[in-house]
Amino acid sequence: DSRAVLGRRVSQNGPNNQVVAERLSTDHNVAVEEVRKEVVALHPDDSHIVVYNHGVWRIKGIIQVSRSIGDMYLKKPEFIQQFGLPIPLKRPVMTAEPSILSRKLKPQDLFLIFASDGLWEQLSDQVACEIVLKSPRVGIARRLVRAAVQEAAKKREMRYDDIKRIEKGVRRHFHDDITVIVIYLDHPLSSSNGRFKEDDFIDCTSAPVDIFSLNADEADD
Repeated sequence: DSRAVLGRRVSQNGPNNQVVAERLSTDHNVAVEEVRKEVVALHPDDSHIVVYNHGVWRIKGIIQVSRSIGDMYLKKPEFIQQFGLPIPLKRPVMTAEPSILSRKLKPQDLFLIFASDGLWEQLSDQVACEIVLKSPRVGIARRLVRAAVQEAAKKREMRYDDIKRIEKGVRRHFHDDITVIVIYLDHPLSSSNGRFKEDDFIDCTSAPVDIFSLNADEADD
């Protein structure tokens, strides 16, 4: 249930200070109706493949994601007893097969945000893209994480510093884990012979040495 979001200009010659968020992926989560239908269609002989319990849809009443790299006990029936789950499995109920989208890059495409659901539960696609557009590149992933944690604190009527002081295990009750990668798409101007010169690139930046930028929080302050 991670997500890929593209930030792009409104048009090729549009203003540099405006960005539009374009979602490139579908969350692999049975909370999404289309995903539920997909899972049900794959298991026509199992009327309880997706269960609605306490306001949440889950596969076999256990997990929300429909695809994952791990969760072997839901892919190999012989493992399920090791987890003490009294749910008989005739065949795997999850898969690690990815969904793949191919899309040609366009001149107005600016950057990509890859992030786990911990970010998207707090920030909309558009808000995340606006933060990336308006912020320095150095430490940008960290800034997105900070913005999400600030939003989680706001929902609980807490200060950012207060929620940061909560132990990690306990903090899971306040917000999900958050992983973020930002990739900038710098477009070269093609010459007539199809070759590129060093000065043909627009707005290009080498990866900063301090790409993890431990001082990114201070820069925001």
